[in-house]
Amino acid sequence: MSNFFRKTLKAIGYALGGLVAVLLLYVAAAFGLALIPVAAEPVPPGGPRIPVYVYTPNGVHTDLVLPVRTAQVDWSRQIKYAHTTSRDSAGYDYLAFGWGDKGFFYIPGWGDLTFPIAFRAAFHLGTSAMHTTFYKQSELAPSTTCVRLELTPDQYARLVAYVQGSFRPGDDGRVQYLPGHTYAGHDAFYEGQWAYSFWHTCNTWANNGLKVSGQRAALWTPIAGGLFRHYAPKAATE
Repeated sequence: MSNFFRKTLKAIGYALGGLVAVLLLYVAAAFGLALIPVAAEPVPPGGPRIPVYVYTPNGVHTDLVLPVRTAQVDWSRQIKYAHTTSRDSAGYDYLAFGWGDKGFFYIPGWGDLTFPIAFRAAFHLGTSAMHTTFYKQSELAPSTTCVRLELTPDQYARLVAYVQGSFRPGDDGRVQYLPGHTYAGHDAFYEGQWAYSFWHTCNTWANNGLKVSGQRAALWTPIAGGLFRHYAPKAATE
């Protein structure tokens, strides 16, 4: 075996070993840091409260669900009913916001996920989108996958600012609608800020929104389970 060949094999071995070490470190961080709670900020009792929801429609991705209209903001002025395929404005009380990679968002199902899409997303090489979905109150029954929170007006204002800052505005300062992509008749996509990566996922985005608005959260989590574990019945009584 030539010296060059031995050096090449050694370099490949080091590279593979480093990759395995990074993956193991990532898995350890994903589970370990998700176990560390960030406590909700103390608020005085009484006073007005604004209901919002933390919702995972599939156990993989997390949405922050806000009222369509409050004294602070009327989301329907930015997220138009006309942008949905149904164009129906009747009976929708809430609007879900989810941030993520366009490549992930645009595939019809997990069976359509390819290595190039996953690679670009994992390593901060893609572009992001905001996915918005209108919901009726009856569709948001509290459960292990749909948590209702009561925010003070100040907390809600912070959450609104966080969500608004996640859209990438156009030259006119408005959200940029992305036509041609939908999951159902009552949803729409818009240009998002930042890029997705294995360190900043859709669930990290939702978890950060909870921290910004003073709610219970994980220290860091890339997965939905790491966020929702802090709202499990046992955690709710702590």
